[in-house]
Amino acid sequence: MDANKKWLSIPKEIRNKLRENVFCGHCKDVVTIDNFTIEDHQFGIVLKGKCQKCGHDVVRVVED
Repeated sequence: MDANKKWLSIPKEIRNKLRENVFCGHCKDVVTIDNFTIEDHQFGIVLKGKCQKCGHDVVRVVED
């Protein structure tokens, strides 16, 4: 299964919670990820995008 299909197989409310719970090393806080891409990872999928607050690069691993 490709990364996008894995992401879309997660219920919408859970996807929203995952998007809103990403750590930003620049803000030193939990933030929402914006403008993200979805990539396959050996443990599941990876969201790579920008911090909604400061625009810094952030990453979220979503395990299978």
